[in-house]
Amino acid sequence: MNEQQRKILAVASRVVGYPEDTFSSERQILLQAIHEEVEQEELKHKLVQALEPLYALSLQELQEQYVQTFDWKEKTGLYLTAHELGDSRDRGAALILLQHIIADAGYEPAAGELADYIPALYELIAVAPDNVHLKALQRRLAVATNRIAGLLSEEHPYAPIFHMVLDDVLGKPSAEDIQKLDQSREQTDLEDMPYPILYGMDGMAKTDNAPLPHMKMCK
Repeated sequence: MNEQQRKILAVASRVVGYPEDTFSSERQILLQAIHEEVEQEELKHKLVQALEPLYALSLQELQEQYVQTFDWKEKTGLYLTAHELGDSRDRGAALILLQHIIADAGYEPAAGELADYIPALYELIAVAPDNVHLKALQRRLAVATNRIAGLLSEEHPYAPIFHMVLDDVLGKPSAEDIQKLDQSREQTDLEDMPYPILYGMDGMAKTDNAPLPHMKMCK
């Protein structure tokens, strides 16, 4: 993943989480960061355009849209392992493995959220150095993002940013990867997860990490 893609994903992680009271007031800071840090003019313009439908709504309207879309509807929920495993009991083990992946990258899950909260995982991919675990996580996020984007109408205010993450950052998943997700929801066995949930290059956890920083964008 190149630096431009990381910048886009970092912005996405900010705006697809629950819109807090500071959402509107942070608009100018975010736009300034985009203009200063996203170098490709085409991507810069596309990213700004993707944010416009979100900022066109009042905070209350956006909060209501978020809840109706991501909290009340399972198929467009923002929790990765729910897309992969549904309500299976295996989801708990998958969450623990994700916690280890996040810790091995030097971070902690966003405060008050499960380890598989997609906005926080976008942030992790954006800021952490690439490794084999995070590359596998990117593939998993691509399938979940594709599923969410495909279910949002063209007029939905969140549709442009999810489509941009899919098209310009994560890449569209293969038919095989999508099929594996569907199969994993049916079979719900960790041995049949859509992608390997890798934990340590040698299968061991790191035990010498310094105190870990919290994920900052999606607390």
